Amino acid sequence: MLDDNTFAQESGELGCGDGKKEAALCESNEQRFKPVPEVNTTPSSRFLQAELELNVHLRRLTFSEPVRYIYNPLEYAWDTHRCYVEKYCRGGQRILFLGMNPGPFGMAQTGVPFGEVKSVVDWLKITGEVGHPQNEHPKRRITGLACPQSEVSGARFWGFFRKLCGEPALFFRHCFVHNLCPLIFMSTSGKNLTPPELPRAERDALLNLCDIALCQVVEALGVSMVIGVGRVAEQRARQALSAAGVNVRVEGIMHPSPRNPQANKGWEDVAKAKLAELGVMALLKNS
Repeated sequence: MLDDNTFAQESGELGCGDGKKEAALCESNEQRFKPVPEVNTTPSSRFLQAELELNVHLRRLTFSEPVRYIYNPLEYAWDTHRCYVEKYCRGGQRILFLGMNPGPFGMAQTGVPFGEVKSVVDWLKITGEVGHPQNEHPKRRITGLACPQSEVSGARFWGFFRKLCGEPALFFRHCFVHNLCPLIFMSTSGKNLTPPELPRAERDALLNLCDIALCQVVEALGVSMVIGVGRVAEQRARQALSAAGVNVRVEGIMHPSPRNPQANKGWEDVAKAKLAELGVMALLKNS
């Protein structure tokens, strides 16, 4: 598993696989994952299969300083993540909201994108066991659905749609939520490192794999619009889907992060205006 190998190797790098004579992962830009079969499968099963395939490739990557800890909630929190996907990923959804990667008190704890614990437990009604990455930072322990900390971004994101839709069924009738990259990276101090902060070669190898998986997911779900939550996710989605020839509209909304001064001044109003412009608000009216 990826988490079995988040240790410092003699070369000063961190391994995400067993490191034993594994083939180079990104030798060619022509590399593609195996097609996700569509015969006699549901959208949720195709979605989960694409994620499992991505996990296989991610385990083989290595990361150097400043990365010292790597968590993959699609492994240790697979139980709750699968519950989320099987409960809410369905045919006919038109919109895919796309985040970048997990936060330490959101998806890292719950296995759900923007997965602030209260929203995940009380509104989304997600259940299941959450394990641990083998190498945990002492300041970033995984306590799963019992985590006492609240992730502001996730509370704002899911809180907005809870106010708007009332019940999850209305939101998920038309929409689904996913992260481009499932990994969370931390420095020695426990500081959260986003993919853009990684060394360029390592970042490119990581995101190239995530791009391929995104294309699989979009095609498996058959959505007509991808909405990046934050500029980085929007730009990456537009680049990946365009390069792969996937015919889908890509737009974006402001990220609800407390690091964003504009979001702190009223993220809900900004998000509502943008979603109205995109025609999404009309889909989410409780009729």
